[in-house]
Amino acid sequence: MAFTQYTTLDFEEIKASIRDYLRSNSNFTDFDFEGSNMSILIDTLAYNTYVNAYNTNMVANEAFLDSATLRENIVALARNVGYVPRSRRSSTARISFNVDLGAGQTKSTLTLKAGLVAIGDYQNTNYTFCIPADITNPVVNGICNFTIDIKEGTYLTKEFRVDTSQANQRFIIPNSFVDTSSIVVKVKDTSSSSNTRIWGLVDNIVGIKTTSENYLIQEVQDEKYELIFGDGQLGKKLSNGNVVSVSYITTNGDGGNGVRNFAFAGTIVDNDGVNVTSGISRIITDIPARNGSEIESISTIKNLAPRFYAAQHRAVTASDYETIIPTIYSNTESVVAYGGESADPPQFGKVFISIKPVNGQYVSDFDKRDILNKLKGYSVAGIKAEFIDLKFLYVELMTSIYYNSNSVTSSDDLKTQVINNLATYANSADLNKFGGRFKYSKVQKIIDETSSAITSNITKIKVRRDLEANTSNPAQYELCYGNAFHNRRTGFNVKSTGFSIDGVNGTVYMADEYVSETRGRLIFFTIGSDQVPVIIDKNAGTVKYDLGEILIDTVRIVSTIRPDNIIEVEAIPDSNDVLGLKDLYVQLSLDKSTFTPLADVIASGADISGTSFVTTSSFSNGKYYRE
Repeated sequence: MAFTQYTTLDFEEIKASIRDYLRSNSNFTDFDFEGSNMSILIDTLAYNTYVNAYNTNMVANEAFLDSATLRENIVALARNVGYVPRSRRSSTARISFNVDLGAGQTKSTLTLKAGLVAIGDYQNTNYTFCIPADITNPVVNGICNFTIDIKEGTYLTKEFRVDTSQANQRFIIPNSFVDTSSIVVKVKDTSSSSNTRIWGLVDNIVGIKTTSENYLIQEVQDEKYELIFGDGQLGKKLSNGNVVSVSYITTNGDGGNGVRNFAFAGTIVDNDGVNVTSGISRIITDIPARNGSEIESISTIKNLAPRFYAAQHRAVTASDYETIIPTIYSNTESVVAYGGESADPPQFGKVFISIKPVNGQYVSDFDKRDILNKLKGYSVAGIKAEFIDLKFLYVELMTSIYYNSNSVTSSDDLKTQVINNLATYANSADLNKFGGRFKYSKVQKIIDETSSAITSNITKIKVRRDLEANTSNPAQYELCYGNAFHNRRTGFNVKSTGFSIDGVNGTVYMADEYVSETRGRLIFFTIGSDQVPVIIDKNAGTVKYDLGEILIDTVRIVSTIRPDNIIEVEAIPDSNDVLGLKDLYVQLSLDKSTFTPLADVIASGADISGTSFVTTSSFSNGKYYRE
């Protein structure tokens, strides 16, 4: 009897299949009850079949990148296409302090030793910050100033002695959670203690010679890393007795982000090698700790490995840039790149890049310069990479939550549950990327399924862009939403927060006025003493309903109600599903959304006699609207 056709991974199904087979054979009797000896044999056979089926399934699945589930197997498969997953990255802070040696001192330099520098405190947790190499600065008038970048984590070293008698000697760093960007490898020749050289990390073999002092790195089991040296053909080969010294930082990843309070804990020596313990000032934090990240996730490896292989370490197409940037800037949450030929107007010879960082909303100028410098090793000559600031398209909700009052003790608690569930959706893969899509039906479903007490919801949406006003000079502005606007003939499809303009007293607002099905005029108005709008400029710009664009004519905006010279401009989209196109990053703005719990009098069984339900409706452009 063969059971090679049993592929199910459910024990009870296997057992039932065996019994069905035995029932069809009259030679087997007295097996169909739990107490029989045959039943025990069936259990054993079913268990053996289950284990074999599970193992076969795992072997088959783990052999392919798409279906593998174990990290070690996924990393090994990615290695086959030359992809090295990103390690944890230490958060980095910039600090300043000085050392006052006092009058009459003749010391010329002070050296801050590699290793521990400061202890940071954040949310009742202490973090150690260190530097991977000594820093020496001059002493001027008895004072030495330090402005340095420190990395979160513990600075460690490990030495390996090369033994060529071992057939397969491996150089595995014994610690997990290593930030591979902090690794420094030195090789010392035992015949001369002064002959110690730093070897460089490479990620491919292009340009490697027989004498190149380079090494490769790969992730192995338990999130540890192995160093791979040359064999004399590709890269210089290590000699017997060489001592390989490896220094590195083990880190908490993104756990150190946000640390800004530091206490000095480092070691400083003068040019005579004497420890300096006094005159050290309080640490000033120039830039709080940021850009720490966790080890690359399994899903990201599966996504990037084949694309990185397709790019072949070259940034030729826009998708190549989108693949390479996360490998050189670990704080990338989402990235979009497009050629200048698709810009308006076209700018040939350029590629435009926009990045949404994991921490914060914008990439710093320092990080931009660092990314552009690293991209030079990948990009094609003659193509200039250029950053554009991230553009957010916010989606705001106006939701009425109807609930059965007999099933709810607190409507505020119900409201909080809805907001928490929507916050999870706001961080989902639907939205947290360029080209994301806000799905209206999914949001309604999330609200309805928050609690069995919720009977229904009525949700309206608006889209918003934040306009950063130039308060120094007159300027023209263009806001692109990437989604067509709903066109109510009465206007006010577009509204804004208040601002002040040159030559006009009072707070000014903007709105639209209907002109045609595809166009509208932008108007500026103030609110009179009787709360009636007073138009001050009836031709302040153009609203393109069909394209979802707002064009503001030349105006001098001198101040805004919102901080940071921001004017919030919201519009009603024509579709309840909102798309983020090209450089628009869609975000669900819960802090600007409104949620109103309302008791459902019908569901609660209340007496509704005498209750009036008033709605207003209109029919426009073949569509029926209710408010």
